[in-house]
Amino acid sequence: MLTEAEVQRSFRKLFANVAVVGPEVFERAELLLDELRPESPLRHRLEMELEELREIHATKAS
Repeated sequence: MLTEAEVQRSFRKLFANVAVVGPEVFERAELLLDELRPESPLRHRLEMELEELREIHATKAS
């Protein structure tokens, strides 16, 4: 089980190089979110950020 700080740090590292974000990066991000409690404010915030990142990358891919 990872701490919230470890999850946040790992999440940020996944998206540090925007040019190489693919489906596997989004899957790894979701796995990190699964490490957090469902009621965690950090989980909620990172879920929102992940959704925004998906939208941004979908727009760039089009």
